[in-house]
Amino acid sequence: MTLLLGIDLSTTGAKALLIDPEGRVISSATTPLNLSTPFPLWSEQEPHEWWEATANSIRQALADANVSGDSVAAIGLTGQMHGLVVLDQERHVLRPAILWNDQRCGAECDEIRARVSLERLVQITGNDALTGFTAPKILWLETHEPDVYRRIRHVLLPKDYIRYKLTGALAMDKADGSGTMLFDLRKRSWSSEILDALHIDADWLPPTFEGHEITSHVSAEAAEQTGLRTGTPVVAGGGDQSAQAIGVGVVRPGTMAVTLGTSGVVFAATESPLIEPQGRLHAFCHAVAGRWHLMGVMLSAAGSLQWYHDKLARDKSFAELVGEAAQVPAGSEGLIFLPYLSGERTPHPDPLARGAWIGLTARHDQPHLTRSVLEGVAFGLKDIFCLMKEAGLGAIDQVRLSGGGAKSSLWRQILADVLGAELVTVNTTEGAAYGAALLAGVAAGMWSNVDAACAQTISVSDRIAPDAQSVATYQVVYQHYRNLYPMLRPTFHALASIN
Repeated sequence: MTLLLGIDLSTTGAKALLIDPEGRVISSATTPLNLSTPFPLWSEQEPHEWWEATANSIRQALADANVSGDSVAAIGLTGQMHGLVVLDQERHVLRPAILWNDQRCGAECDEIRARVSLERLVQITGNDALTGFTAPKILWLETHEPDVYRRIRHVLLPKDYIRYKLTGALAMDKADGSGTMLFDLRKRSWSSEILDALHIDADWLPPTFEGHEITSHVSAEAAEQTGLRTGTPVVAGGGDQSAQAIGVGVVRPGTMAVTLGTSGVVFAATESPLIEPQGRLHAFCHAVAGRWHLMGVMLSAAGSLQWYHDKLARDKSFAELVGEAAQVPAGSEGLIFLPYLSGERTPHPDPLARGAWIGLTARHDQPHLTRSVLEGVAFGLKDIFCLMKEAGLGAIDQVRLSGGGAKSSLWRQILADVLGAELVTVNTTEGAAYGAALLAGVAAGMWSNVDAACAQTISVSDRIAPDAQSVATYQVVYQHYRNLYPMLRPTFHALASIN
């Protein structure tokens, strides 16, 4: 038993990753997932498809490595945060899972603020009530699907449904738990005050564990379906952002992670809870025991480029599009893209925000449009970066970049120029699944703690220095970008009523 398995249930696919005790990737397999948007603002997936995809990826990863399940010492879990999975008394799924990027719960967020007060809510949970979180989804079911609500006996997050299918146990890690908006951030446990105010039964919620702690073991039934060994320990793991941070070595204060995935994330580790008073940033528990983190999320980062390609430029590859955009000067000759295609979370918690191009002229062509998308996403990340500084985050010694968008050298350079900071990439590119595997390794005794695991497996592979001329250009353009949302907000909200 010398290998570690990290499982990452993202929005787009279920990944199984095998690494050895030196941190080398042995194999990786991903099975794609379907996304359902049956109504405007809705985003759902079927939990049974998660399990089928996960089991398939595990079998494929073992086959690709030419090993049996007996080689796996421990399993770490990670995945998309905030999604709501509800089970009945027999632990059957009651309805499709409501996902992190679902925006239907605006009225429920207002109701939560009315019951708890924004100030008290932020003080306890570290967060404002936002549509993506788990708590308002539960209240939405109470109002709109009362038959489902009456049958709820268990509430899980997406990756913890995979834990249940793997082991038969109901459990959750503290990092992901703190993203439900039902957690006492400082106590690192469920908040009885919030649960009482929202009339949510505490018995619905599973016990929580630190990221490296063993929660359960692979069942005989799951072993048959996956090829794993019955009794293999499964650790708590972490929500995808905490696990992603571990996967690039952001486990201590002074180092920041920027992730260019479907969503865009700016993440900084802290030794104690650091709360933005208005709740415009997320303060969560880290998957590293006894630590916390401050985080901002933009809902459509690399997702903006994916949308642009699929809807407007599907005849070209991403490489062709980005290659052409490299010929356009910084600032896209006065063209600005607002990346609010799915609403926005940070710093504008507004499900009705909309995407837009501002400054279009007859001179602009496709390369300008492409580059403006890359720049608009970078400006959105800079919004979060600036807000963290205003919230009191200390000095940042290094910014570590990861995610699918980080593969683009042009996008990396644009980010360095917009942020005005040196960015680095690291030797690990498997992100959250890699972090989950490291947590499993700590539980298996391969490393003494998470810090040691990161120090022994993760190193800087490339450095991207900002270009002074482009930095100056982007400082000007960013101010125009920053002014656009407040001016356009009334129009966005008016347009949202037109279906």
